[in-house]
Amino acid sequence: MSLSFQACKMVLTSEQVPQTDAQTLKSKHKKQRQRNRPRNKRNRLEDSNTTTPENSATDAASAMPGKQDAVATEKTRDQVMAEREAKKLAKQAKKQKNATTSTAAAPATPTVSTTVSPTPATPATKIITEVEQTTITTKLTTTTTTKVQDAVVSKTTQPAAVNGKDAEAGDRTREQIKAEREAKKAAKKAGKGGGAKVEGVSQQLADLRVTEQVPVPANAAPAATEADQEKKKPALSKAERRAIQEAQRAAKAQGQSKKAQPAGKAPPTAVPREPKRESVSPTKATASSSPSKCPASTPNGDCRVKLFNHLVCAKEDSQFINDPLVHPSIARLGVQYARRTVVGSNARCIAFLHALRQVVHDFETPAKKEFGRSLDAAVKHHVDHLHKCRPLAVSVSNAYKQFKNQLTQLPADVPETELKELLVHFIDTYIENQIGKAAQAISGFLQEKITDGDVLLTFACSSLIQFICEEAKRRQVAFRVIVVDSRPGCEGQELLRRLHANGIPCTYVLINAVGYVMAEATKVLLGAHALLANGYVMARTGTAQVALVANAHNVPVLVCCETHKFSDRFQTDAIVYNELSDPNQLVRGDKCQLSNWAAKGKLLPLNLSYDITPPELVSAVVTEVAILPCTSVPVILRIKPDIGY
Repeated sequence: MSLSFQACKMVLTSEQVPQTDAQTLKSKHKKQRQRNRPRNKRNRLEDSNTTTPENSATDAASAMPGKQDAVATEKTRDQVMAEREAKKLAKQAKKQKNATTSTAAAPATPTVSTTVSPTPATPATKIITEVEQTTITTKLTTTTTTKVQDAVVSKTTQPAAVNGKDAEAGDRTREQIKAEREAKKAAKKAGKGGGAKVEGVSQQLADLRVTEQVPVPANAAPAATEADQEKKKPALSKAERRAIQEAQRAAKAQGQSKKAQPAGKAPPTAVPREPKRESVSPTKATASSSPSKCPASTPNGDCRVKLFNHLVCAKEDSQFINDPLVHPSIARLGVQYARRTVVGSNARCIAFLHALRQVVHDFETPAKKEFGRSLDAAVKHHVDHLHKCRPLAVSVSNAYKQFKNQLTQLPADVPETELKELLVHFIDTYIENQIGKAAQAISGFLQEKITDGDVLLTFACSSLIQFICEEAKRRQVAFRVIVVDSRPGCEGQELLRRLHANGIPCTYVLINAVGYVMAEATKVLLGAHALLANGYVMARTGTAQVALVANAHNVPVLVCCETHKFSDRFQTDAIVYNELSDPNQLVRGDKCQLSNWAAKGKLLPLNLSYDITPPELVSAVVTEVAILPCTSVPVILRIKPDIGY
């Protein structure tokens, strides 16, 4: 026995020695390959993955020597692939099970799993543990393939149950839609009928909420009749949802009114919501304190067009006469502004400065107060009063800004009388330099352009144009003037009267005939209410039409404007900011079709005070600085403090 045991031992050792040499040689080659490859994360993972089957192959080789090495390695790869697929299917089955349990109903899920797949989703995890624990056999591939097929079948059958539940949810949604539409109809009737119908709407909405909370059983979906299927309609639109919200608000308001109302009285109807304001005036002056947004003669504001809701118009002058905090000179000027007795940018500015000088002269500093600050507050109140009477002109706003700047520069250790003298001197200097001498400088530039035989065409009434024509007449230049006028102001008649009194030959036409007389004109001289920072000219309504016709006839258009009328506001149309005049001015008499416009309803004559002329229609702007293009307005605004302010 000992000899035979030693012989067997020698045979085994002789057979195992070449195998160990082969294994060592193979490991050496592997280490050599790993040294030559770049060491990154991916290669390390591949090396770790490749070592596992080789180690398993060596273990199998130690147990089963011979030609079984290659077979063992092949089976190991198949098992790894099957194991990965089983893991993926197990994860998908677990996710599908969680999704179905959260969305679908409880009774529906077990029926599908019991009828279609005899094995539940948990054995897939058992397959994974068996693969890891058992040895390499051919039974593994057969068990994994059969269970994969079962998992695929269960995966395809579970969405069917979900779709069934979606159909049931869709049926419930359609029933809710029907109830909401009925509630909307009842809400419309409640808006017309009164509070009793609102209660019915609230009750119907309560019923609707109850039906939403009641769940529909799983077997109730097949019981739908054909009539219900015919009434199926799409989801609610935005307007329908809004109607339902309005009905809810009406019901809520009705409930609150019942609580606040004493017993024995009928509940009032729901009050409709007020419409929102479309826009606000862009100017700072109108933002601080703006006059009424609707004319005094308008019975209601329903006839206002939304496009012009932001435009301001003056109130009646009787509302501003008796104000104890307003100086009499300012109160008188406010009435003149409101009645259009004082018109024109320069005339309004001069009248404002004269009234302001009277306010400064009569002002008394309160006890324990500083003169400059107290006077600033008083003047601000007076300016607000004037703005309520009529929106301030650009010239008036600029003069007020310069006056406030002067108040901040007053010395502190000077008596009050001397401070008043300084302010009065500033007002007189401002009128002389910015209006009087500026007109002379502009007239001097234009006298070089006016020659014998010229025909000057002008529009409406401008004090600066009148001064230029009178200076040309003094120089004995043979020229004539065409005065173009327009309703309802017909301000050109005043300019015609003044020029005729000075012996200047004139022709008077209305704006509808400007195309016939433009061929005779050699130059077009226009006044301006303001010159905006983007080069647009703000002037009396009709100025843009005259400039357009002149441009069509190749007649040069010269705008005469002092620098104290320059504004830093940007505007490209006459709707963003404008002033509304009295609409009754458009009514010519009893025979006019607009004589009874206030009683017709939803009709309001629009009487705009100014229009906007683009810089493309203006040849040049004549100022006291120089003859400049319209695009030079920002430059003048930048150097304003250096030119006499």
